[in-house]
Amino acid sequence: MWDFGSPEVSEQRFREAWIDDSSDAHHRAVMATQLVRALGLQSKFSDADAVLDALAGSEPPGEIRARIELERGRLLVSRDAPADAIAHFERAVDEAAAVDAAFLEVDALHMLAIADAGNERDWAQEGLAIVHRSGDSRLKRWGVALHNNLGWTEHDAGDAAAALEHFEAALLFANDHGSAEQRHVARWAVGRCLRTLGRDDEALAIQRELAEQRPDDPFVGEEIAALTGTEPPT
Repeated sequence: MWDFGSPEVSEQRFREAWIDDSSDAHHRAVMATQLVRALGLQSKFSDADAVLDALAGSEPPGEIRARIELERGRLLVSRDAPADAIAHFERAVDEAAAVDAAFLEVDALHMLAIADAGNERDWAQEGLAIVHRSGDSRLKRWGVALHNNLGWTEHDAGDAAAALEHFEAALLFANDHGSAEQRHVARWAVGRCLRTLGRDDEALAIQRELAEQRPDDPFVGEEIAALTGTEPPT
């Protein structure tokens, strides 16, 4: 039901699902939390808060409580208040773990790795431990995002060699469990990191292959320009 390129369309879909009386209460509650996320992507924060407040007031079960805390945290990140989001994400981890909702638990750990500056590695590694124990291919997709985030953490800290290990691990997860978009982004990140390491020939080969697949990708175009000393496409 998600169209991340059009949160307005997603909002309408989830709103209709939320008020659909033919669905059970649990399904409608899940749809409501996704409505909140779609609203947050449009900066409709008051509307999103109102939906969460209504859900919380209905004394929801543990999984829905985890989802509520997760979305409250995401809204705060979108409001540029990541420090305020940390407690919500921690509660989401606890609520999800209590009901064995591993996918939500890793989602919350992934968000902690984004929001909790200085503790990114610890949260991401905790999430990866769950990913490696799981046999669920959908949950294993989190390996892409977690390794990618760790890669940028190391890259920004000046350790490009450590970053490359994570970007390559993200690519392995993407190849085994991810979507075409995740594979594309993961390969781009490997190429970008190779440029930082001065391995320009390898980096350029990757970016040119990606350009053949998606000639209009501006990030690929910028990398090719940087590697060849040409002007990036406009």
